[in-house]
Amino acid sequence: MKNPVMTASGTFGSGREYSRFMELERLGAIVVKGVTRDPREGNPTPRVCETPSGMLNAIGLQNPGVEAFVRDDLRWLAPAGVPVIVNVAGSSISEYGEVAKVLAASGGVAGIEANVSCPNVKRGGIAFGCDADLTSKVVAAVRRAAPRLPLIVKLTPAAPDIVAIAQAAEEAGADAVSLINTFPGMAIDVETFQPKLGSVAGGLSGPATRPIAVKMVFDVARAVRIPVIGMGGIMSAADALEFMLAGASAVAVGTANFVNPRAAIEIIDGLAEFVRARCIESIGDIVGQVKL
Repeated sequence: MKNPVMTASGTFGSGREYSRFMELERLGAIVVKGVTRDPREGNPTPRVCETPSGMLNAIGLQNPGVEAFVRDDLRWLAPAGVPVIVNVAGSSISEYGEVAKVLAASGGVAGIEANVSCPNVKRGGIAFGCDADLTSKVVAAVRRAAPRLPLIVKLTPAAPDIVAIAQAAEEAGADAVSLINTFPGMAIDVETFQPKLGSVAGGLSGPATRPIAVKMVFDVARAVRIPVIGMGGIMSAADALEFMLAGASAVAVGTANFVNPRAAIEIIDGLAEFVRARCIESIGDIVGQVKL
């Protein structure tokens, strides 16, 4: 990547809407919205609501399916001049592999991000990423299906031990881990007595999650040898620097995209200014350099 700033899956679509606000080629990478084997309609509306220092979302992995994604979105992204990482989701281990196989054959994908926050329907709905053995099996399935594509595993903060899950992903063949995904959350309208989201609960993201995310990145980075991609409430270059000092080699900008369409570009510029002002040779030199 030309810089360590990418977009977080689910917050940037496939880049079409944001191309009016920025030069997509300036991004380190685009991580597109989650793709599944078959089309999914997603959850009932409303799907998003604002919370103090954050937001709840319950999109439900709405997407056109991997074949349509390759035909339409990936083709549109091809001339954009930016690496495309595809977030892959599934309800079974085999589905992850099937989606990865299609993507590997497409020729236009720079990498895969396996979203292990999805529920495993064969194990009573437990998220793949909450179980080290299930995580390992997902990684193995994707690796077999797409052996030449870099594989990132996106970790859930709901895991009982996120470090153990990261280590399991590394041992199974992941090239990097990204964290964190959203926290389970809920908001209720006190006037109507009804949940603010159509699906009752959703995922909490935004600045409210950042201190927890930084700590999890710090813990994981000290426990694995593969690169760590940090995310969770990054709104500014200073926020990105915090993750990098904790051990993240790269960062993903998510909720900020809803507030400021140029957030990722401003963070890229802010990191460049930080390096210049302090006469640092490379932004990578600060990774993991928190002083304890």
